[in-house]
Amino acid sequence: MASRQDEFTAFAQHASPRLLGTAYLLCGDWHTAEDLTQTTLAKVFASWHRIRNHDALHAYARRTLLNTYFVDCRRTRRAPMLIADVADLGEAAAPAVNPELRLALTAALATLPPRVRAIVVLRYWEDLSVDQVATQLGCSAGNVKSQSARALDKLRQLLGDALADPEDSSGRKITDHSDAMEADNGRDIAPHAV
Repeated sequence: MASRQDEFTAFAQHASPRLLGTAYLLCGDWHTAEDLTQTTLAKVFASWHRIRNHDALHAYARRTLLNTYFVDCRRTRRAPMLIADVADLGEAAAPAVNPELRLALTAALATLPPRVRAIVVLRYWEDLSVDQVATQLGCSAGNVKSQSARALDKLRQLLGDALADPEDSSGRKITDHSDAMEADNGRDIAPHAV
């Protein structure tokens, strides 16, 4: 029988890249994303003995990440990250399908308020349903729908020409920015495992 620490280590190795990618999209900074991921994993480890349903570990970790992110946002108000600020990612970021589109998307996401950004990230990066996002954030499904619709409209306005016929790695034309996020979903976003 595996020890508590071995079980957690296996979970952390499996979940870390996805948590890091989600944290990065939430905060827009690799260093902060790594801190959020580490803090999340520490909180999950501290609660490991209380978690009864091991099938829901990823949902529990994602919820812990969101709570940690919201607390961090309340504690420290960060200025929105501009495209020039994103350019210094350089070699830290994994090669992207379309680096210019990724930079534009990251900068545009940074302009959204934290809770709205979380809705967009959970819907289009984590690929959760409206009801799942509502449950994760403790709000109504209608709120998720309206906030995500407004956020997508704002992102389309901000991105303008950056979304003009981008392609994914297979050369397929992407017609919606959510498709662009899904094209990068889980493959290239994390520069390295935590």
